[in-house]
Amino acid sequence: MKIVISKPDKNKIRQKRHVRVRRHISGTAECPRLNVFRSNKNIYAQLIDDVAGVTLASASTLDTAVSEGTKVEQAKAVGKLIAEHGKAANISKVVFDRGGYLYHGRIKALADAARENGLEF
Repeated sequence: MKIVISKPDKNKIRQKRHVRVRRHISGTAECPRLNVFRSNKNIYAQLIDDVAGVTLASASTLDTAVSEGTKVEQAKAVGKLIAEHGKAANISKVVFDRGGYLYHGRIKALADAARENGLEF
């Protein structure tokens, strides 16, 4: 009989961490949740009102305003874009939800760019 030891699935571990964090973080219409999702190629950001279950604004690297550069530069552009969309929707304060990812690299770049362009968290 052969015993197979499998590596832990990083995405499942991240999802468990995300669920744990979401127990304590919730967005409202006045202070929505800034949710970040990171794939291998792209990064996505949404401003979410959890009470109504509505996405108030969104931005990603798939938008035409964000196109070139390294992944970190693209994340900065997405952070700037989500802040602009938030300002257009009269949103200044948000709760940051890193989605279970480490606050490092692209996630940190997006958060810093959003802060620099007017979002408070």
